[in-house]
Amino acid sequence: GGTIAFITGIYDKLIGSINAIDSTAVKLFFSGKFKEFWKHINGGFLLSIFSGILLSVVALAGLMQYLLEHYPIQTWAFFFGLIVASSLFILRGIKGWNLKGAIFLVFGVILGIVVCTLSPTTTPDASWFIFLSGAIAICAMILPGISGSFILLILGKYQFIMSTITGLTTGEAVGESLVILAVFAVGAVCGILAFSKFLHWLLGRFHKETLIVLAGFIVGSLVKVW
Repeated sequence: GGTIAFITGIYDKLIGSINAIDSTAVKLFFSGKFKEFWKHINGGFLLSIFSGILLSVVALAGLMQYLLEHYPIQTWAFFFGLIVASSLFILRGIKGWNLKGAIFLVFGVILGIVVCTLSPTTTPDASWFIFLSGAIAICAMILPGISGSFILLILGKYQFIMSTITGLTTGEAVGESLVILAVFAVGAVCGILAFSKFLHWLLGRFHKETLIVLAGFIVGSLVKVW
């Protein structure tokens, strides 16, 4: 998702809109100033983005499952090419290259490789770690080159969350499943709001350097796709 946001040129706008969900937005909402609230958070843009995400998940999940099952190499090769193209697209738009820029690029590549070669580990099922897992995994939604599912795998919580969702749909331990997913969701909300503010600050203060590191991160993540 973050990679596509880069390609389509809406990345800065996406981060800025999520970052606008702050204390001012909360005050506007609870004071009944819904029109001002909607304008403050760029609601039309966010609604379009998340509606598109939901629509694509519903409409394309079956197709993606079919392609990955019957044409795995071709499908992953397509994504590999897409990521290569997106990284070149980003790097081409960066002007004034120097030694510092090259160092940031190498740092981003190394960071991407390190994160994507981490092995899944065994972790606790305590509420505090479920909250933390949600907060970290959701950051991948707005971080190019890496997925939230992979982050959960690294944290050893992918199967746990999937089984919790399955338990909810099958009617087994519904109460416990709802609590776990609620904790995970709260962590995700806190994570994306905090991380978007950090990214917004980075893009505002160190725009060029941040783009270079993110582009390098995308290149480094290719080892996982490969």
